[in-house]
Amino acid sequence: MRILSYLLIAGLVGSSIQCANRMIGKFKATDRFIIKTEVGDIEMALFSENAPNTVANFIRYVEQGRFEDARFFRVVTPENQPNDSIRIEVIQGEIVGQEEGFAAIQLETTRETGLRHLDGAVSMARGAPHTAKSSFFICIGDQPELDFGGMRNPDGQGFAAFGQVTKGMDIVKLIQQGAAEGQSLVEPVNISTVKRM
Repeated sequence: MRILSYLLIAGLVGSSIQCANRMIGKFKATDRFIIKTEVGDIEMALFSENAPNTVANFIRYVEQGRFEDARFFRVVTPENQPNDSIRIEVIQGEIVGQEEGFAAIQLETTRETGLRHLDGAVSMARGAPHTAKSSFFICIGDQPELDFGGMRNPDGQGFAAFGQVTKGMDIVKLIQQGAAEGQSLVEPVNISTVKRM
């Protein structure tokens, strides 16, 4: 029933909408992966020359098969941020049981990497600096307040962008439109696997 609902929404969204891929034109894509979800596939390019530690961290979770027990669980829309003066649009994925994963990594800021939180950017979720593990998010529209100096996070360090969606932004937007209580999807969208293309 849920998949049918997503397909009906997809009809409203229209045919597959591709990203502008402005980062692809500017930076060398070193790795390409596909996120397979129950509502469709999302393809992305990663930039290990710009964000080597962040990309290496993501890849080790993939190689360990950790994303075979993962899901998109959080959606941030203009309507569900009543207490935020700076509003963003993203969907966030997590590995179930993330606390059993690898140690947290150093934050590679956008000031260091040159990457930006443009439409379709893939980035690491975090609390304080240097606390990111495996949870990641995908931007819907340009989100400059997530870059270094942006104030979505009050510390001003921003988040570690490390990739760019190359195909499947229609799936990203479809997930964002799922029924949610606050920012939590009522029914998280399961990720069956993340694998190298």
